[in-house]
Amino acid sequence: MSPTTTSPEPGAIAPERLAVLDRWLPAWIVLAMVAGLTLGRLVPGIAEALDAVQVGGISLPIAVGLLVMMYPVLAKVRYDRLGSVTRDRRTLWLSVVLNWAVGPALMFALAWTFLADLPEYRTGVILVGLARCIAMVIVWNDLACGDREAAAVLVALNAVFQVVALGALGWFYLDALPSWLGLEDASHTLDVSPWTLAGSTVVFLGLPLLAGFLTRRVGEARRGRDWYEERFLPRLGPWALYGLLFTIVVLFALQGDAITRAPWDVARIAVPLLAYFALMWGGSMWAARRLGLGYARATSVAFTAAGNNFELAIAVAVAAFGVTSPQALAGVVGPLIEVPVLVALVHVSLRLRPLFPRAVS
Repeated sequence: MSPTTTSPEPGAIAPERLAVLDRWLPAWIVLAMVAGLTLGRLVPGIAEALDAVQVGGISLPIAVGLLVMMYPVLAKVRYDRLGSVTRDRRTLWLSVVLNWAVGPALMFALAWTFLADLPEYRTGVILVGLARCIAMVIVWNDLACGDREAAAVLVALNAVFQVVALGALGWFYLDALPSWLGLEDASHTLDVSPWTLAGSTVVFLGLPLLAGFLTRRVGEARRGRDWYEERFLPRLGPWALYGLLFTIVVLFALQGDAITRAPWDVARIAVPLLAYFALMWGGSMWAARRLGLGYARATSVAFTAAGNNFELAIAVAVAAFGVTSPQALAGVVGPLIEVPVLVALVHVSLRLRPLFPRAVS
């Protein structure tokens, strides 16, 4: 009897196809972080100059970097397969529970455990936990050979929940819950403008999603799917990582001086964030496997749950507390920890792939 053959799940990517640029991604990210920190520390006024370029409260340099980062990945999504994801209730409900029940509660507990004596930093860390990922997770999912279509649906679901629920969750975790638990020195009530949330969603998800959809629609209509996926996408793909690296440089340039002046504070903020990313990703992969999800969808669920919308967290912290506030610094430390940790988890994820059930051909 011949051995049973298996085929990759829909949306998955063969790991051996990772390009040289992808395989060396940790090194490029470290260099981008160092470049951003160096610029922020050594170039007078660069943080103020970058922060001054805003449209509707959204940093234009960060927006440009994120749009360049997300567009190529969303152009790869096969939108005709989205129906199979929306019919998968296990994946959708697991993602909702992890993102909007488990994630914020876990970050709240970790922030109060490790930053009980630092209320401003604690508030910033809780904000990071409340802002669920709708941007960079698409890149991590793609590098880990996750289900692109599932990732697109899950980040869209997160975007809807953010617009509807973030203000209420901010009140609950920053004001109501600390008071109910009798915690001293409770954080400030968060007054989040719905326009801030809607603007973030449109810029960081809506525009690249629409551009990716139209690119595939027009490209396939004119030249066919084979040309689109075999000729066009390979040329477009590297721009996602160029956008990622540019975004990292800008983020760290904005707070480079503050980070290098207060390394002990950064270390204190990093502890709950490290614990959060590890626990959320590991717990999500375990829960997905227990529910019988295949590797590709389990990976999409895990990275969507572990990642955070740091650009929104920073925007809300800046709007509520000021650009130089400790809360904003805690928001910037978020990607400082998230980016290298989730890049490492991409490699861990690929090594765990044989432990998951695969589609039998």
